[in-house]
Amino acid sequence: MILRRISLSFILFCFINSSFASNSAVRNLFAPQASITSTTITLLWDKPIDYQSTKSYGIYMDGKLIGESSKTNYTIKNLSPDSKHTFYILAKNVDGSLSSASNQITCKTLKKGRTYNVLDFGAIGDGKTKNTLAIQKAINACSKGGTVYIPAGEFLSGALYLKSDMTLYIAKGGVLKGTKEINDYKPFILNRFEGWEMETFASLINAGKLDRKEIYHVRNLSIAGEGTISGGGSPLGKAMIDANGLRSRGRLICIMNGQNINIQGLKIENAPCWTIHYIYSNQITLHDLNIISTARNGDGVDPDSSTDSYIFNCDFSTGDDCIAIKSGKNPEGYYVGRPTKNIRITDCNFIKGHSLAIGSEMSGGVSDVFIQDCKIGNLNHGLQIKATKDRGGYVKNVIVKDCELLKITLYTAVNYNNDGEAAPVLAQFSDMEFSNLDLSKAEIGKVLIDINGFEDEKHYTRNILFEDLNLPAQTIIRIKNGEQIVFKDIKTVDNNKPDFKIIDSKLISY
Repeated sequence: MILRRISLSFILFCFINSSFASNSAVRNLFAPQASITSTTITLLWDKPIDYQSTKSYGIYMDGKLIGESSKTNYTIKNLSPDSKHTFYILAKNVDGSLSSASNQITCKTLKKGRTYNVLDFGAIGDGKTKNTLAIQKAINACSKGGTVYIPAGEFLSGALYLKSDMTLYIAKGGVLKGTKEINDYKPFILNRFEGWEMETFASLINAGKLDRKEIYHVRNLSIAGEGTISGGGSPLGKAMIDANGLRSRGRLICIMNGQNINIQGLKIENAPCWTIHYIYSNQITLHDLNIISTARNGDGVDPDSSTDSYIFNCDFSTGDDCIAIKSGKNPEGYYVGRPTKNIRITDCNFIKGHSLAIGSEMSGGVSDVFIQDCKIGNLNHGLQIKATKDRGGYVKNVIVKDCELLKITLYTAVNYNNDGEAAPVLAQFSDMEFSNLDLSKAEIGKVLIDINGFEDEKHYTRNILFEDLNLPAQTIIRIKNGEQIVFKDIKTVDNNKPDFKIIDSKLISY
């Protein structure tokens, strides 16, 4: 059977008190632990089962209505530190009626720690002075639960190394600006890039250390504010390539073996290659970010062999994939066997880039990906799931619903990043649902759904449901090496059927 919804295991900090079975009630209210600060709590929830008439959501704290949201998330601000609150959500319908309540959760804000202003450690925000030592001195001095504060101004820096139980806060008007000098990102650190563990230049912001074991070296870390993190961009990336090769580049932000990591509210731009990369990590929240890159391999976010990620309210304009979900490459990734699973991507706007992608490095496996209420604009490959015959691993249990997009591609033969020895088995794509999707703004007469599985029948792309899709006129749907693929309630704007081109496939229903 097609998987109808994904069960995500999240709530470590909040406690479910009750639940309701009503089809009109909000479901699965929770608060990711990483997003809870001394003054804020962020809530996420699932839509009602019957949500077609839902207009908005009322947020109740300690029994009182405190806000309303058209999205399935809400951040409560200006709370007192070390205070406990109980929340539930009511869905409001277009006719003004209210649903029964969601489950209730109780959460507690963190205690307020000491603030360490980088100015007090000798930093100068003139855009010229190199502040690496001063900012690192503030980080090293920061006590448990404390905040390293970067005020308004442009603070130039090389590689910085964050630690557990702290916040790096960049105020409105503040810019943490990476230098363009490669020596500011030495010594090299053990890292993972394009699926292989290797030594690379350090990133502008580093946290944790790489370890294949399922342990965490940095915990309870927040990178937040209303300011900007801006890297050395393409000039720095090119200098790193010239010095040590394409795969030697650092990222802009790199988290390794991290748990309970929050990145929130910032403009993040000008990475030397990938922008935000987290590896072997758990409980990551990225929200209310504006991510911009133009560099070669300028991905926006790369979740890599990591679990329980929540990415929401983010804008992406990138020089490569906006998001690329990964889990290692070929034999190394296959035998390390650390999958990426339980990823929730909601209310994001993908403006420019190559794709919203799973792969191509997915040799450790990817499962339980939920994408909803996103606008996926004019990306080169649209929503893309991709691999090669050498990868191994799997992609399964993917749900994409209630989105605007222009193209869906499931490819098993991408023609890049395909060097090295092959994994011992072929990869498998299976068990996916694409529903209530609007592709009507795509170009007329083009292939908008393109599925290309492996030639081995045991590794056909299989068990895929496409339901309630709105397509432009003369749409072409192409399937090669697919099995048990169902198209249900597929409409074009001119009320004609799409043109199905089916090659070497079986049990295709349309």
